[in-house]
Amino acid sequence: MSETASRRARPRQSLASTAPEPRFARIAAAIGDPTRARMLAVLLSGELITAGEIAQAAGVTPQTASAHLALLEREQLVLARTQGRHRYFRLADAEVARALEALSLIAERGPAQARWQQPAWKPLKHARTCYGHLAGEVGVALLDGLLAARWLESAADGYALTATGHAGLVALGLDSAALGGTRLAYPCVDWSERRNQPHAMPCASSATANGPARWSRRSDQSTQG
Repeated sequence: MSETASRRARPRQSLASTAPEPRFARIAAAIGDPTRARMLAVLLSGELITAGEIAQAAGVTPQTASAHLALLEREQLVLARTQGRHRYFRLADAEVARALEALSLIAERGPAQARWQQPAWKPLKHARTCYGHLAGEVGVALLDGLLAARWLESAADGYALTATGHAGLVALGLDSAALGGTRLAYPCVDWSERRNQPHAMPCASSATANGPARWSRRSDQSTQG
């Protein structure tokens, strides 16, 4: 065998064996498991949810749910709080929520309009909650309305509340102390509408659900107006 043929016969050293694992690989594996993905989707509501409720939503036994939640907590994707006999879970922070929303946008690439016309998906397209704010058609309409009424105005780091908007939200029953700060909300692309919705603006979203008018109520699938 010639020297050239001998070199070709020898297996090449795998580059993957020497390259460090990407930092996101471990997190991607934690999110990518179907059961854990369903759990994280439930927690996108922004609420504190018991382990039993999460298990029921994910369709697994409490024991199985406990193991999955322990892994998610270990990877700092969720936080747990014990109160009385129950353990409550929520997403660790807004960065985790934004990552899940970004993955949802990638998953919706390509023709997805037919899916949103199916009966099971229509309520989610119309209105849903994502980490404490409204999303879907209602969320997009909320942002459009707030901008049109000049309750919000564009700012360097998102949207700022105007004096008119402050007075309007207080009139809806919001505590004025909760409206402090200059960055009230920032644009976030809605994964079903492909338009901006007001992310991190729980005050206005809360007004629609909890204010004196009670404009919306929560269903099992979404927040429906």
